[in-house]
Amino acid sequence: MTITITAFERSPDGGKGLARDTRVRWALEEVGQPYEVRLVSFRAMKEPAHLALHPFGQIPTYEEGDLALFETGAIVFHIAERHAGLLPLDANARARAITWMFAALNTVEPPILELGTARLLEGDKPWHAERLPLVEDRVRGRLNQLSVRLSDADWLEGAFSAGDLLMVSVLLRLKSSGILDEFPNLAAYVARGEARPAYKRAFAAQLAVNTGKPPTG
Repeated sequence: MTITITAFERSPDGGKGLARDTRVRWALEEVGQPYEVRLVSFRAMKEPAHLALHPFGQIPTYEEGDLALFETGAIVFHIAERHAGLLPLDANARARAITWMFAALNTVEPPILELGTARLLEGDKPWHAERLPLVEDRVRGRLNQLSVRLSDADWLEGAFSAGDLLMVSVLLRLKSSGILDEFPNLAAYVARGEARPAYKRAFAAQLAVNTGKPPTG
C-alpha cells in the first residue's frame, strides 16, 4: 500500500527542514519506505477534506490504505513500530527509546516553541525585553539537563533510534538562536543527526518543494 503524507505547499520556513513533515520524511527514509507527498495550501488545511484527516487543520498527515494518522509523534511511532530500524529489539531498550520520543515532544520542545513565539511574535510588546531572558533561561535549563544526560555519547540510548530522530528535530529549531552552541555536545549531537543520509534525503525533498528544484545527490 502506498504511503501518502501531507506537507505545506509553501513552508513558512522556506524549506529549512523545520516544518514537521520533515520528521516524518526522515523516519520513512531511515526505514527505507517509499512515500508520496500531497501538498496542501493554508486555505486547504482548513477545509473539510483535510480536517477529516487532521481535526486541528495542520500538517503532516499520514495515509496508508484504510489508516489515517495525524500528530508527528504518533506517525513516527507508527513507522518505527511497523518497520525495523528505529526501535531496538530488546524490550527494555525499546521502552527507553520510546521514552525519549515523548521527552523530545513533551519536555524539550515546549520551551523551544515558546522561545520562537517570544522572538517572532512578541517583539513589539512592552514586556518583551523583560520576558525574553526568562524564556531563554527556561530553554537553557532544559538543554543543560539534556547535555548532562547525553554526556559524550553519540546517541541517547546506544544506537540511533526514533527518540534521537525526534530530539534532533526539536533541537534543530535552536540553530539560528545561538543557544545550542552554548552546549557543544548537543551541537555535535545535532550535527550527527544532520549527517545521516536519511536526514539529508528528507531535508533535500522538503527543500525542493520550496525552491522548485528537484533534490540532488
